[in-house]
Amino acid sequence: MGGIKDYVNSNVSKHREQIEYHVEKILELIGEDTAREGLLETPARVTRMYEEIFGGYSVDPREALGVSFDESHEELVIVKDIVYYSQCEHHMAPFFGKVHIGYVPSGRIAGLSKLARLVEAVSRRLQVQERITAQIADIMTEVLNPHGVMVVVEGEHLCMCARGVKKPGSKTVTMATRGTFREDAAARAEFLALIKE
Repeated sequence: MGGIKDYVNSNVSKHREQIEYHVEKILELIGEDTAREGLLETPARVTRMYEEIFGGYSVDPREALGVSFDESHEELVIVKDIVYYSQCEHHMAPFFGKVHIGYVPSGRIAGLSKLARLVEAVSRRLQVQERITAQIADIMTEVLNPHGVMVVVEGEHLCMCARGVKKPGSKTVTMATRGTFREDAAARAEFLALIKE
């Protein structure tokens, strides 16, 4: 994940043997031969993957923002193109894309890397894209108390692309606005223009 703190799900670690057992049983129930060479280590690999992809359960997302700083800057701050990976809570299928966060500070700022950590903490759990979008905006509002926050999340959902309606390449875009961004159409337009550059 290149510089972003790795969160590890300690519940998965604690229940490693049980999870491996159940993954093996699922493989058997779908008709696989769990004794064949390619599947011998699959239950252990899946369990290690779960430690990582569900690492968000082991952290309070509010703490991901870390220490904030007093700063008189009260103009728009944007961190865009934060890549995320999550798991759809309806099918446990991956979805992924980019998060764009903008906020207008009111005396407190967060370290820029902390916004990427917030995205990781919120997305690395069973989720829906709409909730990821709202949670990021709400946590930014709660922790930093800015004049306004705007979050745009783009996502490609394998539960829609690889199964069901099978529409690969389709993207879902969700948006959350708080404070000045909710009230001011020009502020929203400025943010949207800047993330498209």
